Amino acid sequence: MANILVTGADGFIGSHLTEMLVKQGHRVKALSQYNSFNGWGWLEDIDALDQIEVLSGDVRDPHYCKHITQGIDVIYHLAALIAIPYSYVAPDSYVDTNIKGTLNICQAALDNKVGRVVHTSTSEVYGTAQYVPIDEKHPLQPQSPYSASKIAADAMAMSFYNAFGLPLTIARPFNTYGPRQSARAVIPTIITQIASGKKQIRLGDVSPTRDFNYVEDTCRGFIALAESDQTLGETVNIGSNSEISIGDTLNLIKDIMHSDVEFIVDEQRLRPEKSEVNRLWCDNGKIKALTAFESQVGLKEGLRRTVDWFLRPENLVKYKAGIYNV
Repeated sequence: MANILVTGADGFIGSHLTEMLVKQGHRVKALSQYNSFNGWGWLEDIDALDQIEVLSGDVRDPHYCKHITQGIDVIYHLAALIAIPYSYVAPDSYVDTNIKGTLNICQAALDNKVGRVVHTSTSEVYGTAQYVPIDEKHPLQPQSPYSASKIAADAMAMSFYNAFGLPLTIARPFNTYGPRQSARAVIPTIITQIASGKKQIRLGDVSPTRDFNYVEDTCRGFIALAESDQTLGETVNIGSNSEISIGDTLNLIKDIMHSDVEFIVDEQRLRPEKSEVNRLWCDNGKIKALTAFESQVGLKEGLRRTVDWFLRPENLVKYKAGIYNV
């Protein structure tokens, strides 16, 4: 049993990770971004909420970060701005949250002698694959302000390992999907449009490929990295070692939902040409070598679970299928 802090716990992956850690018997503090409505995001939808200490605050405040990391054994740092389209119009926000927020958490962890930090990266830092599958030695390519901020955040985190000996691992998940995912992502976009009765699905480019991972597998990967001493000072991919195009993913979802919807291109959903990441395919050999991690949920099964969750009226009502969510 450990004292654990999860930043970004109110988000998609963070809420699932928090839930999994509580089920394993850990004492979890879950950081939700402060707001005047006292809303805790997706934490409010998990069964174990009464077993969690929810904190409302902001990783952009270094004093607050130092306060909440006292007495903590392990930090899973997931708090970040992640929407790529929004980073085109508000890049400064990404510097403040992703880079400075990571600095604040690392400095606080160092000052309070936290035993382990897992910092969250993203496969977007690789940009369009120069070779596949993509291993951790692949060049980094800042193809959006978002990916640039995450490259910088990763470097900031690793500098604390190199300069100060902070016991840190960088987790680099590829494309995670599942229940509670934001409508800005392509799989919820497809499901919610079909579920709302639309006859035409509005998407951007459907030719890019992605390595999709069910959220429970991604969370298991995070925990495996934190529990292995072999991963200290390492950057490690979390993925399935497979790829599928957005178009083929759409067809899988259509089959699951028994839909005959037509796909049409929505110009506002297209990335600038040089910003589109055309191919992502994870080499997961490193995480397998350093931990006992294995993906357990195949894409078809994960999509079925995701569709089932979205089709529940109490969940679908939280999404605005007719609005492009950046």
